[in-house]
Amino acid sequence: MQRSFLIALATALNLITFKLSADAYPPTLDPKSPNELRQQIQQIQQRLEDWAQLEVYRQANATVPPPAVGENRVVFFGDSITDFWDLSTYFPRRPYINRGISGQTTPQMLIRFRPDVVALKPRVVVILAGTNDIAGNTGPMSLDQIEDNYASIAELAKAHQIRVVFASLLPIHDYGAKKILAGRPPAKIEALNYWFKKYCKANHCIHLDYYSHMLDDRGMLRAELSDDGLHPNAKGYNIMAPLAVRAIQQALEQLSP
Repeated sequence: MQRSFLIALATALNLITFKLSADAYPPTLDPKSPNELRQQIQQIQQRLEDWAQLEVYRQANATVPPPAVGENRVVFFGDSITDFWDLSTYFPRRPYINRGISGQTTPQMLIRFRPDVVALKPRVVVILAGTNDIAGNTGPMSLDQIEDNYASIAELAKAHQIRVVFASLLPIHDYGAKKILAGRPPAKIEALNYWFKKYCKANHCIHLDYYSHMLDDRGMLRAELSDDGLHPNAKGYNIMAPLAVRAIQQALEQLSP
């Protein structure tokens, strides 16, 4: 009886949440035990109560001091590709702050931009997101909707004198056991990357092109740069790091008198 009630409750919660992605949230409910079912219900409930995941960095943000005089603080803002990036290893002794959250989409990031970026008073923000929007992590998203969210983030940054670096989406590959191509069509990735270039040129943002530096001759992510076809491994981040440094420097030069 108790198990039947829990399954019914979990099913109801699942129906009113957005589509969950396998790389960031619990999969479709398939409990092996009542305890596992309770855990899945708790995860779904947390998703409902804090959809934008504002609690993830709330305590960490409270401990960040104001920038020192002359400090070129940078916030890296994004999804799992940012979240998994150990900035202290790839950018030693640089005042770079990681505010990536695995699985996030641009509407979630727009909501948390003020507490997770603006409040930290960076001079530059490096934004990498959109692949989870294409995959539908928080429900179906058109390219226009993704672009609108990006534009809103850029306008909010500009209002607070923060220079914006828009990073291109990375390519993906299907060379491994996990097949992700159908959920993230390369044509949509290319279309969004083309929009980034146009938007940056028209709005004086910096365009950070990871995409073309990580492609193979089949138009996919080079196999040696990712173990799962989506997230960079150490070799992938080694390519991305100097490109990011160059883009950040360009953004800082725009701030110079």
